[in-house]
Amino acid sequence: MQLSRYWWSQLQIPLAIFVVVAGVLAVTPLDTYIARALFFDSITGQWIGQHHWITNELLHTGGRWAIRAIATVALAFWAATFIRRDWRTFRRPAGFFALSVLLSWGIVGLLKTVTNVDCPWDLIPFGGRFPYVELFADRPDALRAGHCFPAAHASSGYALLALYFVFRERNTRLAKLGLALGMVTGLTFGLVQQARGAHFVSHDVWSAFLVWTVTLSVYAFAFRGRLWETTEHEAAPARGLAPDLHAAGDPGLGGGLSRPESQRSAGRAALGGPDLHLQHADRTERPAHRD
Repeated sequence: MQLSRYWWSQLQIPLAIFVVVAGVLAVTPLDTYIARALFFDSITGQWIGQHHWITNELLHTGGRWAIRAIATVALAFWAATFIRRDWRTFRRPAGFFALSVLLSWGIVGLLKTVTNVDCPWDLIPFGGRFPYVELFADRPDALRAGHCFPAAHASSGYALLALYFVFRERNTRLAKLGLALGMVTGLTFGLVQQARGAHFVSHDVWSAFLVWTVTLSVYAFAFRGRLWETTEHEAAPARGLAPDLHAAGDPGLGGGLSRPESQRSAGRAALGGPDLHLQHADRTERPAHRD
């Protein structure tokens, strides 16, 4: 019950922001207005980031591989903790980070295959071949399937929001930095894709909220809100961040570690600190990079 309250406390403000922003974008032409005003050159008929090395190679291709490399390192480090016993304390944080990133990618990628939404660069108002269909409007059956919603590349940047939960039990400053890094990376990747014509703003808003919800849910329910083994000496400052949410005793996913009862008790003081909430929250006719 306490975990559910924590989950809701961390979700309610992001949810309220998401409902308002996504709702406005869904019922108004703001998506196309923003795209035309900021990212599409109507004189040349091209997207401003369509042919730039920075947007295509550095921030899209390079950014994608950078996030993949980070996730791979986290997964390898998690596996290594089963070999190096002195690394065991890092098992749950590394496992949480890798699982959160992979689930965020997987859920956004799955939705892209079923939502049937075109990329902006495919649409007639932006030089493409297909009519613009509003996000939740009935799409004509004659149109080929679209695979551009939500935004996959932005979600890979927002996946770094998991760093907030990795550090929140140990260091509030690092937790805030992790939150900021995830937000900035996700926003940057999202703007790059909008500049290339791959996504509208609404696509990125949905990705941000989905990633936050997935990451928060993995932390609260799969890992029971506890990632670190806490010593008695560290327990007092940890309680300053959070009330005891683990009296029920189930340590959650990845918790089958042998440890003294004193550490079990001390490690249960991990949640409920300063509520840091999420502020904001590709295949096409072109063979270019799509995510």
